Amino acid sequence: MFNTTAWNRLRYNAYAPFYDAVATRVFRRARRVALGQVDWEPGMRVLMVGAGTGLDLPFLPHDIELHATDLAPAMVKRTAKRAEALRRDVECRVMDAESLNYPDEHFDAVIMHLIIAVMPDPQRGLTEAHRVLKPGGQLCVMDKFQPDSQPAGAGRRVLNHLTTTLATDITRQAQPLLTEAGFFIRHDEPVLMNGLFRALLAAKPTTPSR
Repeated sequence: MFNTTAWNRLRYNAYAPFYDAVATRVFRRARRVALGQVDWEPGMRVLMVGAGTGLDLPFLPHDIELHATDLAPAMVKRTAKRAEALRRDVECRVMDAESLNYPDEHFDAVIMHLIIAVMPDPQRGLTEAHRVLKPGGQLCVMDKFQPDSQPAGAGRRVLNHLTTTLATDITRQAQPLLTEAGFFIRHDEPVLMNGLFRALLAAKPTTPSR
């Protein structure tokens, strides 16, 4: 399958100039719903993983410490530019979601919008999100998912070879991925295309599982 870190960096650098034209209006409500599920508190340290061009910024509180990462340098530059235009103080860094350069238990919340279906190894990326979250920390997810109770059929798996190369995986299931990474799901809401896209709020347990 043609889905590697190098390929994703290349294609998202190429997509950067056109990304807003496609994603701004289509996902505006979905972003608002997903971020509205988070229990925001002043002073929270928040990480946006796979921040893209920073389209989540208008829906985030101003009284938080905000960090943004993306694999593609062109995307990071656009996030920084959007943050400046919105007068937001955001630390923007080029970084692989599957290898986050942050300490353990560093963040109160992690946002992963439209990235789980793109990562070559989503389990590794979610494990990294779990690592950098404090106990009790929140994970805000918005992405496309195959229904949890219905694994992808043969036709969908064949089509997935094409969609993964150009855009995104269409066979991934939210609940198994999040549970395996150590999260428990607090909220799960369909937000677009008859439930193809879902907004989920998950949390890291306050005590380690046995």
